Amino acid sequence: MKRKTGLFVCMAALTAVLCGCAALGAEGGAPALPQPQNTLHIAPKGSPSRAAADLVPDRLERDEKGVPLLSVYDVKQEKLIRESVEEYLPAVLAGEMAGDWPLEALKAQAILARTFVLQFVSEKKSRYEGADISTDIEEAQAYDAAGVNERIKSAVEETRGLVLNAGGELPYAWFHAHSGGLTARAKEGLDYEKDEPAYTQCVKGMENSEAPKEAASWEAAFTMDEVIAACRDAGAKVEKIESISIGQRGESGRAMTLLVSGKEVSAPAFRIAIGSTKMRSCLLESLRVEDGQVKMRGRGYGHGVGMSQWGAYAMAKEGKTAEEIVTHYFAGVTLDSAWD
Repeated sequence: MKRKTGLFVCMAALTAVLCGCAALGAEGGAPALPQPQNTLHIAPKGSPSRAAADLVPDRLERDEKGVPLLSVYDVKQEKLIRESVEEYLPAVLAGEMAGDWPLEALKAQAILARTFVLQFVSEKKSRYEGADISTDIEEAQAYDAAGVNERIKSAVEETRGLVLNAGGELPYAWFHAHSGGLTARAKEGLDYEKDEPAYTQCVKGMENSEAPKEAASWEAAFTMDEVIAACRDAGAKVEKIESISIGQRGESGRAMTLLVSGKEVSAPAFRIAIGSTKMRSCLLESLRVEDGQVKMRGRGYGHGVGMSQWGAYAMAKEGKTAEEIVTHYFAGVTLDSAWD
């Protein structure tokens, strides 16, 4: 099975939060496992919901079939491309998930990608002049036009127009590679500064043994200078590493804060600063100073909020539909058609 590697950008209160992609790999008692909420509610396909149609940004023009048009800045070609949302999505999907994955997992990712771009255009302004969005992963979603295959095209076509509708708003379509067992709410996994969205929840990640070992569990070691620099980047002035430990844990068991030489540091911000491909999650099982280094061990890959990609893979292999997959990870949402 093909396994791609890379980084995906997920919208968060932290500027641009890097999370592990699917295509890869505790001190104290573990929290009680919450029961997944039964949130499955799907609008009939081909019958556009008025609420979902109203979520499409007014400033986007439509093509002859009623699909919103985007001005996409292609960073490789260094030019603006005019294409519909449905034409834009296959390359995004190819950048975010391996093209030989189960179709229902790809369809789930396509629904999130479609929701993401509409939500981005609704709230954000591209850094590139004249663009609604770009192929720059530091700004938006991954993009790999060369990786598009028939399975990816089918995933986009079979979910045409479908978006997540969170009570009349477009949710942040968060995802990550591997939950390490439990997903997280936004304040825990992303240090989200606003009120906790009603659609985030802490549920089983649903991953199976086919996920690569480096996504399921990991170890890392950092020099003292690296840790000091990361603390400063995360907003804590630390001069010397005398001790390091986990401060507050969230519902899923992820570290929300670290105590470094007695000073509190945001764990999600520290992870981004130290390197999110090395410190692969905040679901830490061990954190210590040893042999002149800070050593840690943890589970999962990514911030843990929203859909686990390896969980989606496992659920699809078990026969779950894309709708069942995304509504497992996002609470109280409906899947609605924003256009035919």
